[in-house]
Amino acid sequence: MTSDLFSRRRAERFAQLLDEANGGRRHHVRSRADDHLAALVAVGRQLSAGSPPAAVDPDFRSGLRAMLVATAEREGIGAAATAPAKAGQTGQRGTVATGQRGSFLPSATARRARARGAILIGVAAGAIAVSGISAASENAVPGDALYGMKRSTERAQLALASSDLSRGQLFLDFARTRLGEAAALRGDQLGFEAVLDDMDADTRQGVRLLTTTAAQRSDPAGLDAVNTFVVGQRRAVGDLLTGASRAERDRARQSIALLDATRKRSDALRAAIECELPAPAGSDTLGPIPTACPGGR
Repeated sequence: MTSDLFSRRRAERFAQLLDEANGGRRHHVRSRADDHLAALVAVGRQLSAGSPPAAVDPDFRSGLRAMLVATAEREGIGAAATAPAKAGQTGQRGTVATGQRGSFLPSATARRARARGAILIGVAAGAIAVSGISAASENAVPGDALYGMKRSTERAQLALASSDLSRGQLFLDFARTRLGEAAALRGDQLGFEAVLDDMDADTRQGVRLLTTTAAQRSDPAGLDAVNTFVVGQRRAVGDLLTGASRAERDRARQSIALLDATRKRSDALRAAIECELPAPAGSDTLGPIPTACPGGR
């Protein structure tokens, strides 16, 4: 129940911020979710600023319309809010109270309906626009016109992630994406090194979230994701060494060293979980620092 209430308030606050960003009335309030929602609002403004260069599939458009209509009917969006009439009066005081209640309820219902309507409109516009723009920006690299949209979409994905485990996996996905960009930028030393810096930063953030979750829950599932990532990523980074300049090889080897350290940390945490050690107190950029299992365990 609490989770549903929080999600509803977050959605209504997002509708307010989106309305303000498009020139609507300012509400002069601030919530704890505003920082997380800022990335979504930025994406919404960029989507409204330009039309998608790719055509929207007719089947997708029809399916989206059917989903929105069904949601509108279920949520009662568009239905007139009416106050129940009283069969009789109980006196002047009762009449005044009833009038105040009757005037308040339609107003509150209308505000909720407007918020839900704004969310539905945002979902529709976002789904249609992102289907074109995201596809066009998927292969963008630093310096391309759509690269900013690509990174904004990634930030929006992080804002929508429901747990540290999901966010950690997203960061590792972004690290894989940065690696593909680095391969396209070989020969541009500054661009190549900058993208690998971003890749390593994404790797550290993802690994830290996943190892922390694994240690707190005593569950190696997050470590499995880390190990799978390291195996594939190390092989792909090694491919960058072929035909690279000396400076590029030196920089790529730093990323390989980070991946080796990541695998070592993951294996150490897995051993600590298996011998039922408590969650480590110390941590660094890769997450918790485990202690060795006592002898005989």
